[in-house]
Amino acid sequence: MPFRVRATPKQHRQPSLFGEIIDWMLAPLLILWPISMAIEYSVAYSVANVAYDRELKDSVLVVARHMVYKEGSVYLDISDSARKILLADEIAESVLQVRGMRNEVIEGDPDLPGVDFTPDLVPQRVYFRDDFLHNREVRVAYMYAQVSGFRGAVLIQVAETDDKRVMLASEISGAVLAAQFIMLPLAVILVWFGLSKGIAPLNDMADKMRQRRPQDLSVIDPGEAPDEVKPFVHSINDLMARLQASLKAQQRFVADAAHQMRTPLAGLKTQAELAMRQVNTRDIHYTMGQIAAGADQAARLINQLLALARTDSDAPAPMARMDLESLAREVTREWVAKAADRRIDLGFEIIGTSCFVEGNQTLLHEMLSNLIDNALRYTPEGGRVTTRLQAGEAVTLEVEDNGIGIEPGERALVFERFYRVLGTGAEGTGLGLAIVQEIAQLHHAQVALLDNPGERGTLVRVVFPRSKATPVALRSAA
Repeated sequence: MPFRVRATPKQHRQPSLFGEIIDWMLAPLLILWPISMAIEYSVAYSVANVAYDRELKDSVLVVARHMVYKEGSVYLDISDSARKILLADEIAESVLQVRGMRNEVIEGDPDLPGVDFTPDLVPQRVYFRDDFLHNREVRVAYMYAQVSGFRGAVLIQVAETDDKRVMLASEISGAVLAAQFIMLPLAVILVWFGLSKGIAPLNDMADKMRQRRPQDLSVIDPGEAPDEVKPFVHSINDLMARLQASLKAQQRFVADAAHQMRTPLAGLKTQAELAMRQVNTRDIHYTMGQIAAGADQAARLINQLLALARTDSDAPAPMARMDLESLAREVTREWVAKAADRRIDLGFEIIGTSCFVEGNQTLLHEMLSNLIDNALRYTPEGGRVTTRLQAGEAVTLEVEDNGIGIEPGERALVFERFYRVLGTGAEGTGLGLAIVQEIAQLHHAQVALLDNPGERGTLVRVVFPRSKATPVALRSAA
């Protein structure tokens, strides 16, 4: 039978910070290096131009001093040996040219282009230009020179190819490049060493964190971290504080839950032992009824503990747009039978329309069940409990009873877990209003305990915003 090998998906590996910094430093350097080489060559060529332009200028001035006007003509009075010395060069090729007033060539290479005399050209001043001669680039120094006895000026031009300029620029660039080849690796080594020293505090912090015990959630000293890492350290410290608070809350919750479970379990064990000793059928039936009631109490406590565990979960509860009126009617209907057993009038009222909110149906069902259950427990027989919805800028849910009420000094305490008002005679776990508070906070709603505006009793008001991002203020009791 053939078998398949399931490919393991590749996990995205986050690159190291050290490597990222090195890459971002070297990448621009490798990009800028060719550009810098081009700039260096251009600068070196300019330097070579300045040096060799002086030689060309001197040659033009020498030719100008040897121009002679005699017997109606202008000519260059220089020996052949002096001419050879003037134009001699081991690397570049040089040419000489002299043109008259009618642009005629008096002396030298006729192929070298002339220059038109313009008013901006000052006689006896040497100018420079780049040109072409015999399909080669040449550097030309030229001047309109005045010759003694001649009414006018002659154009003197000395041109040379750019061979020695290119050679000098290449030599200068090569020398600079050789220095860069030495300095660049040294710079990389120094950067590597500097970064290693720079991230050393991070490595020290990592070593200290690895050596901590799992229970150690103390904060990290921000003074040990570089300034750039301090925001990250503050975030970790904030996370540590929240983890520590969550761990303490869980430990307290487990301890409280174990303590609360001990009472119904002890009662069940006592009733069971009593039933085993009894022989009278009526007594056994009564004891079994007590066991069933104790089991119901333990089951309710467990259900409420599970409800608290759901609200304490880090996973956000899924929210959806829902009709709170339909849910409130359904939950109120579920408690009608229990209210009838105690001869309590359980009613439902709605003011306005459109009671839609963003919420989790399971959690809101649990919240409303706890509110109605609390109201029924603390309302005497023959009393009245009303579930009320009011739609407006916000959706207001109220559960009102005419029971024993809650003293103002204890209204903040009843939202704490396992807290119960003494002297009421009513059975309960002390978790109902704590669950209500937790669920309301998850829905960005506000809860308040108020006096019954019409008579003795309690009114619990929960105000839901139309949008969970815009909580609204509670209105006072009418």
